[in-house]
Parts: sequence; C-alpha cells; structure tokens
Amino acid sequence: MTYATRLQAVLYGLAVLAAGSATPALAQQQQPITGRPLEHQLNMQAPVTQVGADIYSLHNWMMIVCLVIFVGVFGVMFYSVFKHRKSLGHKPATFHESTAVEIAWTVVPFLIVIGMALPATKTVVALKDTSNADLTIKATGMQWKWGYDYLKGEGEGISFLSNLATPRSQIGEPGVKPTEARTDNYLLEVDNEMVVPVNKKIRMVFTANDVIHAWTIPAFAIKQDAIPGFVRDGWFRAEKTGVYRGNCVELCGKDHAFMPIVVRVVTDAEYTAWVEGKKKEMAALADDPTKTWTIDELKTRGEQVYAANCVACHQANGKGVPAAFAALDGSPNVLGDKKHQIDILLNGQKSGKFPTEMPAWKQLSDTEIAAVITYTRNTWSNKAAENIVQPAEVLAARK
Repeated sequence: MTYATRLQAVLYGLAVLAAGSATPALAQQQQPITGRPLEHQLNMQAPVTQVGADIYSLHNWMMIVCLVIFVGVFGVMFYSVFKHRKSLGHKPATFHESTAVEIAWTVVPFLIVIGMALPATKTVVALKDTSNADLTIKATGMQWKWGYDYLKGEGEGISFLSNLATPRSQIGEPGVKPTEARTDNYLLEVDNEMVVPVNKKIRMVFTANDVIHAWTIPAFAIKQDAIPGFVRDGWFRAEKTGVYRGNCVELCGKDHAFMPIVVRVVTDAEYTAWVEGKKKEMAALADDPTKTWTIDELKTRGEQVYAANCVACHQANGKGVPAAFAALDGSPNVLGDKKHQIDILLNGQKSGKFPTEMPAWKQLSDTEIAAVITYTRNTWSNKAAENIVQPAEVLAARK
C-alpha cells in the first residue's frame, strides 16, 4: 500500500468516526454497495435497510461517546499526575469525601447510559417486530448448506437447497495448493441464491436439522441462530436491489467455512418472473414416484445427488473421514438390507462411533433418495445383493 493510500484510509477512518448518523450515506459515497467485505474496509458494511442504518448510527454514536469519556477521564488523570506531582511541591489533599463529586459521578454516568439505552432499545424492539410481513421464508441450516422454503406470500411452495459454488480448484486440498485463481466472491457464491423483492418486508424463520448454525447478511443487519428443534425468526426490508452475501457464523463442523449465504434483491417484476421460472423448474424436476427406473438411470442420477449432498462428509471415493464421518465403501449399512438404508436417509442415524450424526434427508425427493442409494450400492467396491431401489419403495417408507 502506498503512503497516499494509507493516508486516504486514515482520513476516511476519521471521517467515519466523526460523521455519526450521517455515516451510512458517507460510506455509500466512498464505496459501492457490493454486499460483501471490501479490501481495506474500516467499518461495517454499508446498510441497505432502515434498521441497519439505525444500528450503524448507534455504533458510531456510542463510539464517539466512549471516545469522549476516554479522552476526558484519562486527560484529567494525566494532567493531574503531571501538574500536581510531589517534585513540584504539591501535597495531597486531606478531605475524604465530597457530596458534590459523589452526586456528579453518579448522575452524569446515569444520564449517559440513559442517552445510549433509549435509542438502542427502540432499535432492538424494531429488530424483533416480524409482524405484517409480505413474505415468509424458512431457512434450514445443515452440514454444510442452506435449505430455503417459501412459506407465505408470492412464491409460496418454492423450495430448494443452496450449496457453495466456488470450485475446489480455487480452494485446494490439505497440503495441495489451488490450481485456479480465486475470484472476488471466493467462498461467497452459491448455486441457488435466495431471491426477494425490493422494499418488501421479509420474515425469516430459522431452524437446523443437525447442529447449531447461524444465518446472517451484514448489509441487512440480521443475524439469528438456527437451532435444531427450535424455530426462531427475524426480518429485513432491503431498500436497494443487488446481491448481498453472508456466511454461517456459528462454528458447525469441518466445512463451516464453506457455507455461504447469498440473497439477490430484485424489482417486483423481476421477482414475479423468478417465481414463475422457479415453479416451472420445480415442476420439471418433480419425478413420478411410480415410475420404474433402470439401474443405469438411477446410478447416473444418484451420482449427481451424491456430488451435491453427500461428498462433503463421505468423500468422492466413499471412504469418509476417519473418526468423523463413516465410510460408505464396504459399509454394512450400504451392503445390507435396503429398507434399513432407506430409513437412515429418511430419519437420520445416531452413532456412538462418530461425533457427528447422520442427518435426515427428507427434503430430497423419492427419486433422489432412491437414486443415491442405488448409486452407493453399486459404486466403489460395493456390490450389494439388493442393488436397486425404486422411488416407490422410498414413497412407501415415508408413510
């Protein structure tokens, strides 16, 4: 970084500190809204929601208050130590208490706390008000992806999984350097973005199906834990179109770093078009569970399902991760009764051998479950006696 760039960064930092409630506007002028962290960023991401702007202003206001108190207290302390030291002939005072001082250092901090607490309380109350939402979307955290279900409003019934889209060639492997240059959105890109309309109140419902995760978009000023067995909520209303990015911010296991969140905010017309396209896409993927598939068809489909959902834990070679995730190559669960394997995928499995439980995969379609089971029973060194599972068998097991 050049000296001029360093000076510019310092001056911008001082401007941010001094700007108070005007800081969000300043930040938007200084840097474009990209919905992700920026190089040399000195403050929070520029907000695109009213609550986010309030939090931004509160942050700067409280920083200024703390700075004034710091300068005032330490300034008086150092001045007193320097100007009234013994070497100049000063003697310590003999009084033990002062009513005026006692009242002053009780009342002044009380007024400061009240002045900080009132606007903060107003913002916290607004954060919790999820009423009168235009859309309700459920976000389900799982190792290591997000599932989205549109529950109410335009788009109701849409459901999809959102996986990391950054290729492994950019990430590399332990002890192996990446073979491809990393892009600006490295580890912050997904294959299926959550899409919402601009200037609409979006209520988010959060849960998880394995361990605790946390859903956050800094530009929206929303962060909420997703806890198995619990339902929590939050909301946002984005006031500017664009793509906004976040991550799972609760340590959730081996691939915690590979669990991004991407929300695309679009116009009303663009959102309506997306809903129509997404529903057509879902209808095209909705397979008839009564159809009888050939083993080759199921293996081909199953390989795709495995790559999208299973490879992170069980690895592409089916060997799993020692002491963490079970191997599927040679597994008695894969080579044994196929009804048992269907039950594992539908309901999950607890095991004392590994710290991480096998989660339930009911969100997959009957055909996807049948395909991935057939794939695992006929891949690597596996040659199961019952080597094919049809979607109708999975459908029957759900009942």
